[in-house]
Amino acid sequence: MRLLARRGLTGLVAGLLVATGTAQLAGAHETSRLDQLRIATAPYFDLDQAVEDGYGELQDADGIACIASDDPAAGAMGIHYVNSMFVGDSRIHLLKPEALIYEPQADGDMELIAVEYVVFRSAWRAEHPTGRPKRLGQTFELVKAGNRYGLPPFYELHVWAWRHNPNGLFADYNPDVSCEFAPAT
Repeated sequence: MRLLARRGLTGLVAGLLVATGTAQLAGAHETSRLDQLRIATAPYFDLDQAVEDGYGELQDADGIACIASDDPAAGAMGIHYVNSMFVGDSRIHLLKPEALIYEPQADGDMELIAVEYVVFRSAWRAEHPTGRPKRLGQTFELVKAGNRYGLPPFYELHVWAWRHNPNGLFADYNPDVSCEFAPAT
C-alpha cells in the first residue's frame, strides 16, 4: 500500500507545513515557496499518479535507474521519474518539477523523497544569454556533456522536499538514501 493511502492526503498536507528542512532556507518567503512545492507534489507519493501525469523512469546510459554516489558515504539520489513535457523548454516552474525522485523500499514500494529541476543549457541560453537558472534562492549546477545520462549539457537543482538531507536541502546526494532495494533493471 502506498504511503499516501496509509496516511491520507489531509494528514500529509497538514504535516508538511512543519516538515523538517524548512529551517534551512534563508527567509519566510522561501519557506512559503517550499511549502507550496510540497503541497503541489504531495499527490505523487502515489507513484501511479505520477506515471498517469506523464512521469517516467529515467535510466542512465548504462541502464541504471537508482543513482548512487561512487562514494558510499555520500549516499544516493534515488530513482528519477522525469516528465519529458517539462524538460525540453527553457521554463522552470516551481510547482511542476521536471523530475520526481523516489527511494525504493524493502516492501517494493517507492517513497517520494525529492524533486529535481532540469533545463538543457541550449534551451536556457536561447532565452538567457548569460547566467544560470535560479529557484528558491539557489543557482543551478551545470552538468556537462559526457555525463552518465548521455544527455547534452544541462542545469539542475535538487530539492530534498520530502526527506531531510544532512548535506543540505539542495545537495545532489543524500547519505540517508539508499539504492539497496532498487529493482533490477
